[in-house]
Amino acid sequence: MAIIVAIRHNTSYKYDRHINMAPHSIRLKPAPHSRTKIHSYSLNIEPKDHFINWQQDAFGNYLARVVMNQPVKEFKVEVEVIAEMTVINPFDFFVEEYAKSFPFSYETHVEKELTPYFEIAENGPLLTNWVRELDSFNGLSIVDFLVSVNRALNNKINYTVRLEPGVYTSEETLEKQLGSCRDSAWLLVQTMRHLGLAARFVSGYLVQLKADQKAIDGPSGTEKDFTDLHAWCEVYIPGAGWIGLDPTSGLLAGEGHIPLFCTPSPASAAPISGAIDKCEVTFSYSNEVIRIHEDPRVSKPYSEQQLAEIMALGTYVDTKLEQGDVRLTMGGEPTFVSVDDMESEQWNTAEVCR
Repeated sequence: MAIIVAIRHNTSYKYDRHINMAPHSIRLKPAPHSRTKIHSYSLNIEPKDHFINWQQDAFGNYLARVVMNQPVKEFKVEVEVIAEMTVINPFDFFVEEYAKSFPFSYETHVEKELTPYFEIAENGPLLTNWVRELDSFNGLSIVDFLVSVNRALNNKINYTVRLEPGVYTSEETLEKQLGSCRDSAWLLVQTMRHLGLAARFVSGYLVQLKADQKAIDGPSGTEKDFTDLHAWCEVYIPGAGWIGLDPTSGLLAGEGHIPLFCTPSPASAAPISGAIDKCEVTFSYSNEVIRIHEDPRVSKPYSEQQLAEIMALGTYVDTKLEQGDVRLTMGGEPTFVSVDDMESEQWNTAEVCR
């Protein structure tokens, strides 16, 4: 089952006069290691009188460097990503034998290659005490350890929408016990580094689609299709590679997490950056996700037209089978048990054979 969506992200800067723009860096193309299948990507920039050069930064992220040829009064960036929202098992990875439980030590050459991702930028008392609280997770399998730390941080820090620029220090986030996705992500990065694990900050798109049916025994999720810029953390585990952890939800990154930029620090992952003349700016942005293809499924079956075509084909095949005197005998037993009707006869004794 696949749902293909179009993610449209528009950003606009309107200036109070014509201004000069220094070269700008745009970091809004899905990263090479994205597990979500990307069908297409487009970037449209206005004014059209500009020069664009695609690069990859020192960490392998895609980067568009844009140079304006004339002074501008408005700068617009429009992104469209066509992505396939096929369910991804976030635990579908292998781990090297020596790293299967925590703590472990990286092999010497691996540790050297990951040097930027071990840098401890903060050593405040609240962060130190928080890391000590996680000692109880020592000895767990590495998967259980990652899940436990991510969930513990999710339980400790409440989520808030924060529009002002910048990222809280770990001390600020822990003191307030409140933060945006980028604040919690940076706190998790520093936490993992204090624990001796290589970790990096991730900026990307989060896509959440409304479920076809409300859940019977748990939360149903978003009430409408939704997308926005998001931030999370990735930890490097030998054998598995980079594992995405989203402290905002307390879950591992799945098909709805599309990484754009992964760097040792948040300062290097801003979606758009560059210098301009001093002026007054009106900033606006929008994010939307549109379903452009959906495979039929149990929870959202065929349309009336599709069903009519299937029935017509079935009638045609039946006619051909009867003409050829083809006969079929089959038997079966129930293999499905309803979550809210476990004792019904249809799942226990009322077997149907024909």
